Amino acid sequence: MLKVAVLVSGGGTNLQAILDAVDAGRIRNAEVVSVISNNPKAYALERAKKHGVPAVCITRKECGSKEAFDKALLQALKDSGADLVVLAGCLVVIPEIIIQEYRGRIINIHPSLIPSFCGTGYYGLKVHEAALERGVKVTGATVHFVDEGTDTGPILLQKAVEVKEGDTPEILQRRVMEEAEWELLPKAIDMLANQETR
Repeated sequence: MLKVAVLVSGGGTNLQAILDAVDAGRIRNAEVVSVISNNPKAYALERAKKHGVPAVCITRKECGSKEAFDKALLQALKDSGADLVVLAGCLVVIPEIIIQEYRGRIINIHPSLIPSFCGTGYYGLKVHEAALERGVKVTGATVHFVDEGTDTGPILLQKAVEVKEGDTPEILQRRVMEEAEWELLPKAIDMLANQETR
C-alpha cells in the first residue's frame, strides 16, 4: 500500500479529487496518510479532517526561519511514513533537503501544458491570465516529478483543455480543474502505486 502525503495551501479541490478517487477505487493500493498545509486558513485542512485523514499546519512564521520551516516540513513528512509526496495546490517552494530525501517520489500538478506558462511566478490564476493574454486555443494541466527547478522535472501525464471564446481566467481555471487536474492527479497516483507507465 503506497502511503501518500498531500501538501496544500488553499481550498483543497485537488485533495478532494484524490480522496474521492481512493474511495471510488480509481486509485488502487494507495492511501492518504497525511495532509500538510503552510496556511492555517486552508480549507484543505477541513477536508482532511472530515475524511479522517491526519492534518497538520506548519507555518514559516511559527518556525521563525526558513531553515527551521524546511526541517519541520521534512520531519512531518518522515513522521507520516509517506512513500509519495503530492503537491496539490501547494505554494511552498519545496526545499532541497526534501527533494533529496524524496527524489523521484514527489509529484506536482501544474495548470498548463508544460513547457508553456510555467516556472517562477506562474501559479494559480496567473497561469490562466497568461494563457488568455497570449491567445492560446488549447491549454491544460501537467503532472510532473519535482526536482530542484520550478516546473522542470520529468513529465508524467498531460491533458489538453480547449480555451473557449469569452473565457475569463476564473472560468478557464475551473474548466482546467474539472477536465484535467481532477482526472490527472488521481491517475498519476494510481499509476505510481501500481508501477504502471503509460
